[in-house]
Amino acid sequence: MTATLSPTTLTTLSGVPLPLVALPQGELLTVNIDQIPLLKDAIAPGVHIQPLRLDPERGEWVVLGILAPGAELPLHYHTGPVQVWTIQGRWVYREYPDQPQVAGSYLYEPGGSVHTFYCPEDNTEDTIALAWIVGAAINFNEDGTFHSIMDAVSAQHRTETVSAGQGTGPVPYIRGAANGVNKS
Repeated sequence: MTATLSPTTLTTLSGVPLPLVALPQGELLTVNIDQIPLLKDAIAPGVHIQPLRLDPERGEWVVLGILAPGAELPLHYHTGPVQVWTIQGRWVYREYPDQPQVAGSYLYEPGGSVHTFYCPEDNTEDTIALAWIVGAAINFNEDGTFHSIMDAVSAQHRTETVSAGQGTGPVPYIRGAANGVNKS
């Protein structure tokens, strides 16, 4: 449990006082992707993740996804906005086949977006994408029945269970609010 932070006066590097701040920052909240284990098949077969920030209090989750050719997710509905930066490879929404997302693409989805994600089987490399998700993805089966919910709480749970199952030990990621970096 992190100690409660009290308001305090901060100064510039030369010692000039700044206005009173509500929550002083005692350390940078930072993680290094090289120190986060790859959680294989954490979301679906071929969908591997490295969690960067899992914040159940704000309902936000930021993950780096490494996706094998042919990997796919079920049809899903987003309750909040999503931002995705594609770093490598190519992926597509089945509903928008003429708008593939390729290396360098930045996609913003407003809340309420509905789509089916997949990486084409003819991809010659893994796809790498950074996703910042607010709220939940409500997943459905092909027949329209409920499949599952994925949000910051379930992402945190999957991180813990998959890392334990793979024997990777604690996964460093930034936790919500002023809770710092997960080290346990």
